[in-house]
Amino acid sequence: MIVVAVLLLPLLGLLLYGMDRVEDRLTARPPEPRHAAGRRLRLIPGGRAHTAHHAARRPHEQQSRAA
Repeated sequence: MIVVAVLLLPLLGLLLYGMDRVEDRLTARPPEPRHAAGRRLRLIPGGRAHTAHHAARRPHEQQSRAA
């Protein structure tokens, strides 16, 4: 019986160590992605030209409907 205990002791120690490492990984916060740290959003060029085109077109459409 002592032989079984001596043989199982290193295995249980490794199991305890492994479970401790797994628990630390599961409860730790994920690191912030490196690629998102310093960048800002970029606007699409020409986005306002499309909006200005529709805004300039609206008064003309309203006049034609009123007539």
